[in-house]
Amino acid sequence: MIISIKSLTPNLAEDYFDFFENRAFTDNSPYRCYCQAYQMSKEQAKAASDYEIINGLDGGKSSRRCAEQQIESGALQGYLAFVDGLAIGWCNANNRANFPADPNYDVPFYAPAENREKVVVCFEIAPEYRRKGVATALLQKVITDAKAEGYTAVMAFPIKRTERYEWDNEGPVRLYEKCGFIKIEEQDTRLVMRKELL
Repeated sequence: MIISIKSLTPNLAEDYFDFFENRAFTDNSPYRCYCQAYQMSKEQAKAASDYEIINGLDGGKSSRRCAEQQIESGALQGYLAFVDGLAIGWCNANNRANFPADPNYDVPFYAPAENREKVVVCFEIAPEYRRKGVATALLQKVITDAKAEGYTAVMAFPIKRTERYEWDNEGPVRLYEKCGFIKIEEQDTRLVMRKELL
């Protein structure tokens, strides 16, 4: 299996939505999203919810609309993994300064631009391609590009688990350890992990 990895751009939006609508979450995963929520401030999330109510949209259509806007503006960044021309995996990875300082979620993805840190937010791999090195290839691409782009480190916030969890969208701790991340902090349910690049 040859894995090709490409940065998400507006030109790949069709592949992105094809993946999320036809191959992601096809294993009865409890998650259903377009990975757009992490880039939203509380104010943006409320505006999206209000728009949804006013226009009678269901949550999926509203989420897709937000993701379309974020891809076009460059707010939603990351990498798509392809096999035989078909998108089969995704990794949300972005400059920490691009996340809102008042996030809709409680994970501290934001950091000032002067820190020059990239953060890995989550992964989604089509079920039939899991445990075949796709997430590792995506993470290695994040690290390689971040180093080439002058970042000082790549950060991650995986959830602490005592056993394998099928829908581990943040990525398992062992994946980060394999790629040279070290634990720098332990929170209630999460670890803060860092890979130095300089």
